[in-house]
Amino acid sequence: MHDAIIGNWAQESRLTAQQLISMRGLNHRFLDLAGAKAQEWAAAGRGGLPAGVGTRVAPLSRPQRAAAANCPYALFDLRFEDDAHWRGRLQAGTPVRVADEPGVDEETRDFVRLALFYSWHIASSSRLAAHVLLGMRSETSSAFGRIPVDALPALVATEAVNLTARWSGCSAYWTALIGAATRADPAALRRVQLSGLQIAAAAQLPSEPREV
Repeated sequence: MHDAIIGNWAQESRLTAQQLISMRGLNHRFLDLAGAKAQEWAAAGRGGLPAGVGTRVAPLSRPQRAAAANCPYALFDLRFEDDAHWRGRLQAGTPVRVADEPGVDEETRDFVRLALFYSWHIASSSRLAAHVLLGMRSETSSAFGRIPVDALPALVATEAVNLTARWSGCSAYWTALIGAATRADPAALRRVQLSGLQIAAAAQLPSEPREV
C-alpha cells in the first residue's frame, strides 16, 4: 500500500520514488523523535510539535507513524525558508563556524546530521526537489549545493537547536494529520497530506505590502 502511494506521489509531484522513500523515512524518524522528546523540548522552550500535539504522537503505533510520515514533503524544518539565516551560515559556500549550541541531546543531533546530509544531497542534485520537499528558497538551495560534504558536521553543531516541526504554528494541520493516522482513515489522511502542499505553496508567496 505504501509503495503504491509513493508511486502516486512521485507521478503527481514529478519527484523520484527514491527521493520520496527517503523523505518518508526521515519523517518517520522525526515523528519518533518528537514523540520521545515532546516533554523535554517543551520544558526547554524549544520547537517541535505544536502544544498538545506532541503527547498525541507518543502513543501512535509504528504503522500509524509510518502512515502519517508518508508525505511528499518534510514534516520537519531547519529554517529552510529563511534565506537570510542560511546566507549567514553558508557564506562563500563554506559553513560559518560558531560555538556549539548548548543543551541539544545526542538523539536530536543524530537526526539533524541525517537530515542535513539528505538536504545537501537533494539541493546538490535538484533545486526543484529541494524547494518541493524541504521548502528551500532558491538562494538557500544554491548555497547548499556549493558546499562540500565534509562541511556538514560543522552545520550539525549550530543547527540542531533550530529543529522544529514544519508549520509548527499550524496546530490544525498537525491535529488533523495525527487524527487521520490514528483512525486509520487513508482517504482523510491523504486529504490532510495534500493540504500540506497548499500550506507549503502559501508560505512561498511574497507578503503583500502594507498600506501606510
